[in-house]
Amino acid sequence: MDLNRVSAFVRVVQDGSFTAAARALRLPKSSISRSVAQLEHDLGIRLLHRTTRQIHLTDAGAAYFERVSRALGDIGEATTAASDTQSELSGVVRITAPVDIGIWSLASIVGRFVRKHPRIRVEVSLTGRVVDLVAEGFDLAVRAGPLRDSSLIARRVGELQSVAYASPRYLARRGVPQELKDLADHDCVLFRSASGTATWELRHTDGTVASVDVGGLIASDDLSFVRKAVLAGSGIGVLPTFLCGRAEATGKLVRVLGDWSLNGAVLHVAYPSARFVPQRVVVLREHLLSELGNIGKECELRTARRESRKAARAAKKRPPRSATRVTA
Repeated sequence: MDLNRVSAFVRVVQDGSFTAAARALRLPKSSISRSVAQLEHDLGIRLLHRTTRQIHLTDAGAAYFERVSRALGDIGEATTAASDTQSELSGVVRITAPVDIGIWSLASIVGRFVRKHPRIRVEVSLTGRVVDLVAEGFDLAVRAGPLRDSSLIARRVGELQSVAYASPRYLARRGVPQELKDLADHDCVLFRSASGTATWELRHTDGTVASVDVGGLIASDDLSFVRKAVLAGSGIGVLPTFLCGRAEATGKLVRVLGDWSLNGAVLHVAYPSARFVPQRVVVLREHLLSELGNIGKECELRTARRESRKAARAAKKRPPRSATRVTA
């Protein structure tokens, strides 16, 4: 079987005419027509119904096209993969991600990647909507929360921990909540609340889960805005620790009820298909998985260090045990 004839047939079907296929392949129209006719002769079946204006696949032609177009695609992809292993990776990789993750984490991660692979161009689209990766031509997506598209292949990065934060200025003005129920009497900066109220379901370090109804005059669908509002002293907000690590370290934000945290959203790196992925996409995907995973680990390490320091301070404040005299 001459693969050139098969390729010509596939191109005619994809482009819708012999003229368009000839133009794409840069061959005479007569050559394309002869190739398809010879293929039909070799197979002993009619693949196309031809008229002066258009072509139609026969039933046998439709079944044949479905199989051979996939096979030719696999050959092309395999050729690309083989050449990738023999040369420096190059080309474009398109990523989509939520705005907050993109601004606070992805920018530096992608920057480190392109320094290692200067011939790969990375295009990043930050949006709060769920992007159709296939229809919109994206190679990878960073997504937080449950995945709605079951056709995607997803690699789990980790869980984003979120806790309640406030600015020292706000706490000085309104007081520090001592119990979970106290949050109901505070101004809260809400995420994705159309009503000005929300229910925060939080988990204690001992495993206890409890909820509290909160309210506030400020709400937004962007976590970066919520963070800015909390920094400005507008109220208490539940925010991912990766967004607030630096502000917390410098004392600009304070954890409120630090033993409680929001059930975290799971972070994934997703892509349309596992059948074949270009090597440049594979390399960036693994880089994202490693770097985004480190963010979660750093947050956990920071939390462990803070708890250790808290325990050490508490130990210093305890009165020394009185000595017991033992008499013989």
